[in-house]
Amino acid sequence: MWGGRLRSRLRRGGGSVLSARLAPMPPRRSYDRAPADPRPTTIEPGYVRTADGSALISQGETRVICTASVTDSVPRWMEGRGRGWVTAEYAMLPASTGDRKQREISRGKQDGRGVEIQRLIGRSLRGVVDFEALGERSVFVDCDVLQADGGTRCAAITGGFVALQLSLAKLVEAEELERLPLDQSVAAISVGIVDGRALCDLDYVEDSTAEVDANVVMTGDGGLVEVQATAERTPLQRAQMDELLELAEGGIARLREVQEQVAGALPA
Repeated sequence: MWGGRLRSRLRRGGGSVLSARLAPMPPRRSYDRAPADPRPTTIEPGYVRTADGSALISQGETRVICTASVTDSVPRWMEGRGRGWVTAEYAMLPASTGDRKQREISRGKQDGRGVEIQRLIGRSLRGVVDFEALGERSVFVDCDVLQADGGTRCAAITGGFVALQLSLAKLVEAEELERLPLDQSVAAISVGIVDGRALCDLDYVEDSTAEVDANVVMTGDGGLVEVQATAERTPLQRAQMDELLELAEGGIARLREVQEQVAGALPA
């Protein structure tokens, strides 16, 4: 009887209800997140006792140790200018991705991906530093990925800034600096389009199937430091880019709250 009613309904054009019921549901995101939600994020300050500043950032299943080391010298090409310098290095532990990743020292050179990422981290951090206030000092920010589940470069920037801020705050506390030589904060997050949906903070599963993925670096006042976007299959439309940037802005605002909880808000 039910089958007869259904066939009668389909003949009358009532199949739209059935089609809606059978339409595939969008896949559930990790941690049951909405499209605009970043992964749960924690930052543990002072994780490495021997570093001038350090933080362990956990963003979902991605974990990165960030340390900042201060030296009383600058690169030779900067000597005598009265300005400081900030640079960064990035590496992944062999077991960070599941399949063992060969150490770079055993290959005799750094891979191109690592070089590109550490340059991004360095540029992002330098964009918010007052080098004259820092004086002739260098800060080396080292970011080592313990476990990778997408967004490692963005987590390194977010956690690296906390390590940098803590190392500089220590100089202020020791009265080696008059004030914190930071103009504002900086953080980063990944966004992308997966199965036609714009999503914030992609994990590895989402990133590996994304039609579009982007890394967005933004300062505390909403300024863009860098946007790295790649369309894997179809060109990215301007309206889609605007939507991704809006998602990134909201996600970075939440990361900035976590930064301030552990390192303190910057002086106005």
